[in-house]
Amino acid sequence: QVQVVESGGGLVQPGGSLRLSCSASGIIFSYYSMGWYRQAPGKQRELVASVSSGGITNYSDSVKGRFTISRNNAKIDLQMNSLKPEDTAVYYCNRSPVVLAWSSWGQGTQVTVSS
Repeated sequence: QVQVVESGGGLVQPGGSLRLSCSASGIIFSYYSMGWYRQAPGKQRELVASVSSGGITNYSDSVKGRFTISRNNAKIDLQMNSLKPEDTAVYYCNRSPVVLAWSSWGQGTQVTVSS
């Protein structure tokens, strides 16, 4: 069973930046299409950024131009700039698209954007 660990969240003011990181023991991430998802209170989990096994990246309209996903064999990062209060959510990484996601999700990392 894959055990994913997300880290790097925290409390940041609007306009600030955070860098999230995702790792999983024994997983070579470059073999998979991977994504960063987020779930805000009372909302469904949504895919915000993905990177294919070939290195092609995609972003949701809500984060395009502000977030950057990157990957090496050992980890998946999400650089988040110009953060907004609506970016507040728990962030998770997993395979992309969600229909291919590993059944075991990590605990996620909380991002809170507030003044």
